Amino acid sequence: MRGPDAYPTVSGIAAAARVLALRHPDLCRMRLAGESRAGRPLWLLSVGHGRRHVLVVAGPHPDEQAGGATALWLAEQAVHDREQLKDADLTWDFLLCLDPDGAVLNESGPAGPRPPAVHYRHTYRPAPAEQPEWASSFREPLDQLPETLALFALIDELRPVLQCSLHGTDVGGAWVQLTSDVPGLAEPFGKFAAELDIPVQSGTYDALFWQEAGPGVFVRPPAGVPDRLPSEREDVEGSTWMRPHRYRGRTLVVEVPMWATRRVAYAEPHPDPGHALTVLAVRLRKEGATAAEFLERALPLLEGAGLLAADSPAAPLLRGVRHAVAVFPSLADDFEGLADASPVALTMAHVAALDIAARRIPLRADGMLLRLLDTARLDDAPLSAPARLRSRLERRLDAGARELMAAMDARWVPIADQAELQARTLLAAVDLLN
Repeated sequence: MRGPDAYPTVSGIAAAARVLALRHPDLCRMRLAGESRAGRPLWLLSVGHGRRHVLVVAGPHPDEQAGGATALWLAEQAVHDREQLKDADLTWDFLLCLDPDGAVLNESGPAGPRPPAVHYRHTYRPAPAEQPEWASSFREPLDQLPETLALFALIDELRPVLQCSLHGTDVGGAWVQLTSDVPGLAEPFGKFAAELDIPVQSGTYDALFWQEAGPGVFVRPPAGVPDRLPSEREDVEGSTWMRPHRYRGRTLVVEVPMWATRRVAYAEPHPDPGHALTVLAVRLRKEGATAAEFLERALPLLEGAGLLAADSPAAPLLRGVRHAVAVFPSLADDFEGLADASPVALTMAHVAALDIAARRIPLRADGMLLRLLDTARLDDAPLSAPARLRSRLERRLDAGARELMAAMDARWVPIADQAELQARTLLAAVDLLN
């Protein structure tokens, strides 16, 4: 584990879950649900003996780290409320980390709340085809990730009435996505967020076309309506989110912010969204060209250090950088398309969310490229080419992180509050399904 306001590590979460199982063997059990691509264990902690299952998936995105703390919060609460658990005929199943390989890559750097530039300096964001929740919408049936197959197997075994995927955003507010509505969830969700002083995000880049069932609660649109921007090849229908529907279940996604901004809560119409999005598209193209230039300059240095091989330990970071750099032009096209003819009425919150997305993608690319340069252990002499490149990247990352926080007037959200909002929202959803 880490300090009082630091995300728990993959190994720390597993250790805490094992202690809980040892202390309460009558109620808790822990087993291996599979292995990651690198051979790390996928641990499942189950609490209760009811016939109805709720499957909680932590760590689906490795740079969204609140879910492990939330899973432990919920597991301890379930042990405390064992009679209620029995009366509800319920079992809680916690997949403690869906992508431990990626999560471990995000554990570098100082623990605890850290400046945004330091966060991005140590981030790892895999390409969508390497994200276990989304990979099934890209890959052929015989080419699925082992983590995806393990989650599919769990869903087929447990047939959960509800799967909850615990996500997070670096800058923004809190929101919920549902593959099928849970009527009444918006009221308790909004109440919990207000009590914790976390803004409810009324417009989000991730659910731009989803139906709003209440402030910050978005429901998957009907068949035939796009659920993503054109450049985003991720398909909800082919993702792990839809698997519980085979058994009359559904999926709940709870997003909580690391840094909160109230700009994503303003539901008023934007006075000129077309102009605002055109400006964002111009910025994306400029940032994309610069990011591509940095990557081109770095590749010979990385090749000289032997880091371009497919089996290099740095290969996931390199693929992450390449994906981030490649996405700029198509995302700019998306923003220009929305500027010309948005299918939804764009609010202040929508434009703020799109602004955040346009600012964080270059930060992720710069951070991962800096990590690759660190891994290469290149010449650090002040006038060397690697040192000059690293210095330019670090200045760019520092400036971009400062500008993002200043533009959004963002503040750090304590990790305990992030976890509590996720946990209480999930408990409310389970109560509404009873």
